[in-house]
Amino acid sequence: MARDTHLLYGWHLSYFTGKALCYLRYKQTVFVHKPVDMLTLMWRIKNKTGAAVMPVLRTPQGEWIHDSSRIIDHIEAQTTGPSVHPATPVQRFASFLMEAWGDEWWVPMAMHTRWTYPENYALFEREAGDALLPWLPGFAKKTAVKVVAKKLRGMLHLVGVRPSQLGVMDAWMDQMLDLLDRHFAEHRFLFGQRPMLGDFGLVGAMYGHLGRDPWPARELVAMRPHLRAWIQRMAAPEHAQMPAGTQGLLPNDEIAPTLEPVFQAIAREFLPLLEGILAQVQEQRVGWPDGKPLPRRLADVEVPMGRGRFSRAALPYSLWMAQRTLDAFARMNPLEQAQVRQWLGTLGGERLLDLDLPRLSMHGVRVALDSQAAAQTTASAPPHAGP
Repeated sequence: MARDTHLLYGWHLSYFTGKALCYLRYKQTVFVHKPVDMLTLMWRIKNKTGAAVMPVLRTPQGEWIHDSSRIIDHIEAQTTGPSVHPATPVQRFASFLMEAWGDEWWVPMAMHTRWTYPENYALFEREAGDALLPWLPGFAKKTAVKVVAKKLRGMLHLVGVRPSQLGVMDAWMDQMLDLLDRHFAEHRFLFGQRPMLGDFGLVGAMYGHLGRDPWPARELVAMRPHLRAWIQRMAAPEHAQMPAGTQGLLPNDEIAPTLEPVFQAIAREFLPLLEGILAQVQEQRVGWPDGKPLPRRLADVEVPMGRGRFSRAALPYSLWMAQRTLDAFARMNPLEQAQVRQWLGTLGGERLLDLDLPRLSMHGVRVALDSQAAAQTTASAPPHAGP
């Protein structure tokens, strides 16, 4: 194996592995995709990162990087070529916000569409079994997969996949997927002719779950041809062939009108989720020592979803994603910040900028208070990243 080759550990079935795969293909990173077997997941990855997670990127220098956002940050800092961060302030902020929304808000939808419909299980059983225990016979693989599936199903209530809420979730998905389909009928990607960070955040739910599991692929994606075509573009490396130096985004820092109702929904629904999590973290932090990971989950938060209400457990990690977005804002000059604030004001989301987030650092799959840390500048996202 060449010394400059990265290894990406993860499954095609995995929400965040799909995000990392699409990004690495777009950047034309030299990498080998390695399915994660039981030994690698529970021993090597856990020892290197502190958690049994995927995806994990092993760099040619021997670093082990977990979390899809940190993988993207690392590659952006190490490579040349078109950046996935828009150069203009509103598009740049909107792209970070879309990544946070895609990473955090869509998880219940992906879990619902996978585990509510039994016909999806055959694909999960086959691929997860072959990855986990490739050297064992079929019956042993099935036994191991049942354990994994039981653990994942045990998370459904936590993320809000509850029988009383499935109707609200289904109605919301129908509306949101229609909005995205209409957008992609006019634009190849979220912000123009090439993918940005926000595209990679959104594709996590679509690549391994909605676009690949049999039921949602047939019932939700196939009937929306423009959404399906976007998923295919995100998954295929040939969309990386745009000539270097071509900006390819909408002019004048414009956000397409077709995305306005999507961002309005983010302000109306996702922002209250962040506020609800923050309120619990603020209570939790009283007397909580710096550096000690917060609980992975807290009490339920109830927020709007479409025309209904939706409850799920508060996950402090979601605030780490919000912190990334607000850090992008903090790196802007006053004029750029004023432009972002004005744009958010048109959506009813200006109070996002006023969230009083405690400084958080990542510890495995959890986050810890880190009050000594100054606001981090993402290495891959300098204040004026160009095309």
